[in-house]
Amino acid sequence: MWGRVRESGARFRNALRTEAKTGRDVRSHNLFEAAAAYVSACTEDDQERIDEAAGWVSPEALSFGVNELACRAVIALARERDESPRTVARALLGLPAA
Repeated sequence: MWGRVRESGARFRNALRTEAKTGRDVRSHNLFEAAAAYVSACTEDDQERIDEAAGWVSPEALSFGVNELACRAVIALARERDESPRTVARALLGLPAA
């Protein structure tokens, strides 16, 4: 529930920011940029950056981007560690080996 409230607030703030930038060239962000910014802000517990990144794309697109980022990160770590993606994912989440 609080996530929806934060997303709504972020969209409102970004709408205001976009109106203020009317005279300037406003660059749009793709879902992968939004996902990378969102996840990195979450790891640093930076609520302002979390809200900003969440407002760049729709919640559905952000969810897809975060999921894609997680998949790619697990695959990269699995290759680096020479383990299966399942083993790496369970280890990252602190779950016992299956």
